[in-house]
Amino acid sequence: MSVKNYKGHAGGWGALKSTATHLFKSDNIAKNIKNLLKTNQDHGFDCPGCAWGEKDEPGRFRFCENGAKAVNWEATSRRIGKDFFKEHSVSWLQKQTGYFLEYQGRLAEPLIYNRTTDHYEPLSWDKAFSIIAQQLNELENPNQAEFYTSGRASNEAAFLYQLFVRKFGTNNFPDCSNMCHEASGVALKQSIGIGKGTIKIDDFEKADAIFVFGQNPGTNHPRMLDSLSHASRRGASIVTFNPLKERGLERFANPQSPVEMLSGSATQISQHYFTPNLGGDMACVRGMVKVLLEQHKAAQKDNKSVFNLEFIKEHTQGLDEYLQTVEATTWEHITQQSGLSIEKLTQAANIYQKAKSVIITWAMGITQHKHSVVTIQEITNLQLLFGNIGKPGAGLCPVRGHSNVQGDRTMGINEKPDAKFLDNLSRVFSFTPPKENGHNVVEAIEAMLSGKSKVFIALGGNFVSATPDTGFTQQALTRCKLTVNIATKLNQTHLFPGEISIILPCLGRTDIDRQATGEQSVTVEDSFSMVHKSKGVVKSDTSNMRSEPAIIAGIAHATLGDTPVKWLELANNYDLIRDYIGQTLPEFNQMNERLAQPGGFYLGNSAAEFTWNTTSQKAQISTNQLPDDIVPASVRALTKNRVFVLQTLRSHDQYNTTIYGFEDRYRGISGERDIIFMNPSDITDLGLKNEDLVDVESLWPDDIERKIYAFKLVSYDIPTGNIAAYFPEANPLVALKSTGDESDTPTSKSIAVTIKKADTPDRII
Repeated sequence: MSVKNYKGHAGGWGALKSTATHLFKSDNIAKNIKNLLKTNQDHGFDCPGCAWGEKDEPGRFRFCENGAKAVNWEATSRRIGKDFFKEHSVSWLQKQTGYFLEYQGRLAEPLIYNRTTDHYEPLSWDKAFSIIAQQLNELENPNQAEFYTSGRASNEAAFLYQLFVRKFGTNNFPDCSNMCHEASGVALKQSIGIGKGTIKIDDFEKADAIFVFGQNPGTNHPRMLDSLSHASRRGASIVTFNPLKERGLERFANPQSPVEMLSGSATQISQHYFTPNLGGDMACVRGMVKVLLEQHKAAQKDNKSVFNLEFIKEHTQGLDEYLQTVEATTWEHITQQSGLSIEKLTQAANIYQKAKSVIITWAMGITQHKHSVVTIQEITNLQLLFGNIGKPGAGLCPVRGHSNVQGDRTMGINEKPDAKFLDNLSRVFSFTPPKENGHNVVEAIEAMLSGKSKVFIALGGNFVSATPDTGFTQQALTRCKLTVNIATKLNQTHLFPGEISIILPCLGRTDIDRQATGEQSVTVEDSFSMVHKSKGVVKSDTSNMRSEPAIIAGIAHATLGDTPVKWLELANNYDLIRDYIGQTLPEFNQMNERLAQPGGFYLGNSAAEFTWNTTSQKAQISTNQLPDDIVPASVRALTKNRVFVLQTLRSHDQYNTTIYGFEDRYRGISGERDIIFMNPSDITDLGLKNEDLVDVESLWPDDIERKIYAFKLVSYDIPTGNIAAYFPEANPLVALKSTGDESDTPTSKSIAVTIKKADTPDRII
């Protein structure tokens, strides 16, 4: 491993060099450059990476460095089929890295696991559908099956999937939202009546201030840096709260700016950068409100106000109780938990107060804690106090991860289905869907572990690498009677087979999808509730692959026959699927016609229009107490050693669970993933040195040992007592039962751990 201080900007020549490197590693440079120019363009395909939206700016390319990696990764001409699996046993493949598995290329044909030989072997599509249907129909109860969904599934695939599963008889829809932005959906629905962000991408051009909490756009959604850099250059104040100093939030050189590229200059992103403790963001916002409340009380003496009293009176309820709680919260509690001084929180509050329109944006640094729901409600409270919802340049912006993860939820991939949605399904398809809540991700793992669930079907994703408590997730899958994975590439989930295990190779977002009625397009929804078409352009060998809608239709037809729809006809013409979507969801009325307009169409947002679909029909100013501690005293009592709070995060050469390489350029890491980022003073206090190997053990009151071994310490600018490590490598430390209140999201950003020098002097390679 090499560790060095990266002195460059985010973006710029470093991003272009990295993009070029991945292009040269691809099988056809010219072809992939052509593919990239079709990314996020009209008559092209939606990037298979993040869910950031696009401004209507003709003549600009619309991909980022990580988008280029995703396109190259998916559009490879490498294929793995029977010869590869004949050579490599599942036991051998289990020992390989995720990078090795996915780098082998695209899955080329349907496969079934032979337990006797420990190898996957080819089978026909019809046989695969027949086996799956038989196993599903032999279940004693539909609730014995789990139907997982990755956020990259299209609207058409997701709608078909939920229709099939609900007709089959269950709401067991564990999906990737359960592990990322579930807390956002829960909190926002309670507070403002809709579980989505309230802004459009153009609002970034109108905001006076943008507050960024718990996210690293330079790695996770780099196209956001374009919006932030434009805002910064026109004078908007950008304020960041993030435990790590991330280069993308400090300065950015736009690769599409000739001036910045030729001059070596960059745009400052955050004029103010605060580094709170992990889990301390709620205390930060509470401190800001406490400052603003004092200013408001002082202004009232002169018959003035700081808060937007007219907005509060017309649109909200709960103000008095909340402000009483703010007053009762001590500064000692706020500063201790946030890790920030009164002076710094006052500085942030003053910037907020002076801005006429404010956007607050956040990601998984906020959503993966025990108290994430109340943290997001605290953020929402702040916006409501100033009327910063529903006006230009202002609102709430949860930044979703995977492309179309928001759309999948809109299409009904939800273990807690909305009653109105179920009523519409019943009306359109003439059957009564199940109404009881199904399983989320954690509940699905527990059900498979206990034997209550016997079938696991995954529409994309890498369940083993995405979920907590890795060993238990692996066990859960192997206890199933049947596991089915619909996938483009081989990954770790496929290597922990049930008694029967089937892999079904599907087309990717970049592939041409040709069905009986011709080439098809699908649709996706971005983080700003814009729905637009995506049509693959890559011509390659996909002869024994099928599209996700075709695979779902094949399974549904084999399992249910032509009930409640003629599944195979829908798979031949996606316009028919969209007609059904429009009949079921009013906001998608005349979907096919509306998609013809450039950029697609906007779904609207009830809260942005001051329609509050809450129980009170008002926006709810929520009253919540700060947590007593981020790490409860009962957990600290489990050890006499010093306790650290660990967060998992991505490297720059990574998107979700996909590892593109071993470079984390902006953090100065090269060639290594088993590392721990730690404050240099903490390293010294433990009697250790930079680059020492350490063992990390998590604390959870269940007498189960959860450890990772021989990770290398890296000195880093992070608050004392806080550390960070990459996922999925650190996922074994996250206890399955350690979940967020109300969201059940794994607490991957606040793991209590102890650190000691590694028992083994050298790593086992």
